[in-house]
Amino acid sequence: MNDSLDTLLKHTCEQLSDHDSTLSLSDIEKYRNLTPNWQYCATENVLCRTFHFDNYQDTIAFVNQVAKVADEQNHHPDMIVSYQRCKVNYSTHSIGGISINDFVCAAHIDLFNA
Repeated sequence: MNDSLDTLLKHTCEQLSDHDSTLSLSDIEKYRNLTPNWQYCATENVLCRTFHFDNYQDTIAFVNQVAKVADEQNHHPDMIVSYQRCKVNYSTHSIGGISINDFVCAAHIDLFNA
């Protein structure tokens, strides 16, 4: 895969199974550099980002935008929602770790929350 954000945005999440492997730490870092607002949380084995908002209505509007991306890509994050904050955690459960799918979704979310 070409190492550009545009490539991530053009990529569609693929169905992965337990026969597929997770990304190596060097690949995680390479893709994280394309999505610099996201962090790899090694202790939880997730790609995560916390978003801040002015009010609850804006937070919920964001949650709905994330849900739209998740449904379009068929790759759904765990989200922790509070009054002015939403933490989004991506991990590919079927392979037990981080995959390119997590970065594809992160890039799409960054499009509407730049």
